[in-house]
Amino acid sequence: MIEDDTELAEILTEYLKQFNIKVTNYEDPFLALSSLKLNTYDLIILDLTLPGMDGLDVCKAIVKDFDIPIIISSARSDITDKVTALQLGADDYLPKPYDPRELEVRVKTILRRFNHTNVQEEKSKTFKLDLDKKEITKNDKYIKLTAAEFEVLSLLIKREGFVISREDIFDNSDLLNQDYEGSGSLAVIINRIRQKIEDNPKEPKYLHTIRGMGYKFHNE
Repeated sequence: MIEDDTELAEILTEYLKQFNIKVTNYEDPFLALSSLKLNTYDLIILDLTLPGMDGLDVCKAIVKDFDIPIIISSARSDITDKVTALQLGADDYLPKPYDPRELEVRVKTILRRFNHTNVQEEKSKTFKLDLDKKEITKNDKYIKLTAAEFEVLSLLIKREGFVISREDIFDNSDLLNQDYEGSGSLAVIINRIRQKIEDNPKEPKYLHTIRGMGYKFHNE
């Protein structure tokens, strides 16, 4: 849990404890993000109004680097925040105040769905992404990628089925920016990826260009 309201955090922690749900709370979002690199968590309950860093930015950082379901727990009433959080990749949005029983049900529901999905994907997906090893495989065969290619393809895989704009790719990249040109341009990187993953790069089955919008990835 990333929540700077310590009283609320204690109440929720004690309540969820009776359902064998162990909660570790961080008031500081920077400490929380650091902890994610060192520890394994099943789910994140994220407040949006945090000290030093907006919760939406925290959500964006988590989705970029980790495959963990997120429940937004927020007192913000602006529908834009809810829409933005869900677009960034949050799995649920719970407006404060709420009954702890509702949080308990949502946590269990999302964990059940998330765990089931992971099992299904492990069995059926053509492409598998291993962020810890910085590896992507196709039908369990390793794909040799440059750092930029891995960064772009991993983002597309994580957001499978959604159109990802050029701006989204740049915003979520540590290696690319809007002035990235020449041999390292995004279009060139996309073409190089297609050469490595498609049976026929001229008629792509997995990585599609959506004219005027961006790119969409299908992991069949």
